[in-house]
This record gives sequence, C-alpha cells and structure tokens, in this order.
Amino acid sequence: MIHLKTEREIDIMKESASIVGRTLAEVAKLIKPGIRCKTLDSVAETYIRDNGAVPSFKNYNGFPATLCISVNDVVVHGIPGQYELQEGDIVSVDCGAKKNGFHADYCYTFCVGHVAEEIRNLCDRTKQALYQGIEQAVEGNRIGDISNAIQTYVEKYGYSVVREMIGHGCGRNLHEGPEVPNYGFKGNGPKLKKGLVICIEPMVNLGRKEIKIEPDGWTTRTIDGLPSAHYEHMVAIRDKGTELISTYEYIEEVLNNR
Repeated sequence: MIHLKTEREIDIMKESASIVGRTLAEVAKLIKPGIRCKTLDSVAETYIRDNGAVPSFKNYNGFPATLCISVNDVVVHGIPGQYELQEGDIVSVDCGAKKNGFHADYCYTFCVGHVAEEIRNLCDRTKQALYQGIEQAVEGNRIGDISNAIQTYVEKYGYSVVREMIGHGCGRNLHEGPEVPNYGFKGNGPKLKKGLVICIEPMVNLGRKEIKIEPDGWTTRTIDGLPSAHYEHMVAIRDKGTELISTYEYIEEVLNNR
C-alpha cells in the first residue's frame, strides 16, 4: 500500500529524520578500532529515547536491537554483539526512529581507521550511486528511473547490486509501498507523485551480487565473503519539489573534525 503524505506530515517526518541523523553522529564519534558493536547500539538507543522518540527497529519482527550494524561482508541486518571493530573494517550503521507517529530510517557506511583503497572506493561510489538515484526522484518520473540510475552507475565500476534487499516507502509504518529496487529499467514501476516519501538505499557488493542469510534469520552476508557498502536517504516529493528529508550533515561534521 502506498500512503501519500500531507505537507504537515512530511514536516513531522523531518523531525524523526533529524533524530536519526543526530543519533548516527553520536555513533560516528565512537567508531574506532576496539569499540564493541553492542556499545554503539546502547548509545544509539539512549540518544533516541532521550529525544522523545522510540527505536523503529527494536522488536520489529523480532529484531533484537536499535541499530543494524553490518561489518565488512555483512550486507544488512547485522545484530550488534560483542564484536570489536578492527582497523580496516567498514561498517554500515542503519538506524530508525519514530516520533509523533512517523518513522525515519536511513544508513551510513563508516571506515574504521585506515581502509584499503579498493574498499574505500566501494564506499565512495556506493554513496555517489545513492545521489545518482536521488537525482531521478522527481514528480512524474517512475521508480525504475531511480533503480536504473543506481545500477548503471555502480556496474560501470564492476560492482554488483544486491537484488533481494531494496528500498521502500516510509511513514506511519516503517516499511510501506512502493518497493524501490536498486536495479531495473527506466520507465518501469509506480509513478512518483506529490506526498510520496521513499527510502533509497543502494547495497553494493565488491564481488558477486548473491547473498546468504545466517541461521539467526537476520544477518545477511555476501556469498563470496567480499565487502558490501550501504547508504540510505529519505526523499519526499513535495509541493515545492523534491526534498531530502534525511541528512548526513551531523555525521559528516563529526568525521570532518577528526
């Protein structure tokens, strides 16, 4: 089901999105070799609740944590545990928060210390692919225009796009229609209309596109053990045009001050 939002509802969602951005910035302050993933999760939950919101992911279909923390070959849905981040790791941190009845949900991939150039390039290009998709998120275009832009950009570097995990609508429910794949054909899929809020989130693998899910039912890894990067933003189609209602501003302020 696709739920179009009013201008007022989108403004409410921006407050939830701001909390997510600031939560990810708190996490960014702590990311370094030796930090436990469980510690990052605890800090995030405390920050979200202290700001009058609730974690969107915790207990969602049984997920046990506030953050999805996915290290190296984990594509998505990593469960934070006692693992200590290591020099050279990459870690995607996906966060959701709900305030005043509306969810926000987005993700950033961090480099831990010195990361090999090949893997840093994967991160940079996955992030750029996200913005390539966002450029196509305008009223009158179709979901396939976003999908094709992402796929075309990353495949020219020899990377592969995960098929099974995709973007989505967001609002009163964490996951709403339409589905937003990161691969596909121009001109396909639902038309973008005013009031639509979608999460665009390329998940891009250094190697093969295939994935496997571990026995915990959540942790999703690349089939070949090579790294994967994941970035996500929230886009709203508004009366005044397309607006990015999520922000990396707080995260990148932390990273730039290191």
